[in-house]
Amino acid sequence: MAAYVSVPRDLSRVRTKVFLNLTKRQIICFGTAALFGVPSFFMIKSAVSTTVAAMAMVLIMLPMFFMALYEKDGYPAEILLKHMILSHFIRPKVRPYRTDNYYDAMMREERAAEEVRRIVRESRKRKEKNRVGTRKQGKIL
Repeated sequence: MAAYVSVPRDLSRVRTKVFLNLTKRQIICFGTAALFGVPSFFMIKSAVSTTVAAMAMVLIMLPMFFMALYEKDGYPAEILLKHMILSHFIRPKVRPYRTDNYYDAMMREERAAEEVRRIVRESRKRKEKNRVGTRKQGKIL
């Protein structure tokens, strides 16, 4: 009897598993959650009952669990959170659509080139005028 292994068609969604069928990212997030959650459990347990301390520990660890497991359209949770913050708070709300007309761009470029030619002409005239003025005084450059 032959054993069959299903191979996904879209290999971009395949993640490399490191340990216990978890990715490196998931291991880091779960480890960070345990690093914050377990000590907080023991600190809270000294003040209140074990049930309340366990619930508080779960609430403290929940954001890191979310970061480890949530993924939408191939983006992890922190990238999605970054995009939401950028779009809601940092970038302007109204972004008017502006076109750059090719003809207008050519005209602006032509005006800039004409301005450069005018400046060069005036500069040459000044140099020529200074050269003529120094010859009249008897000094030759």
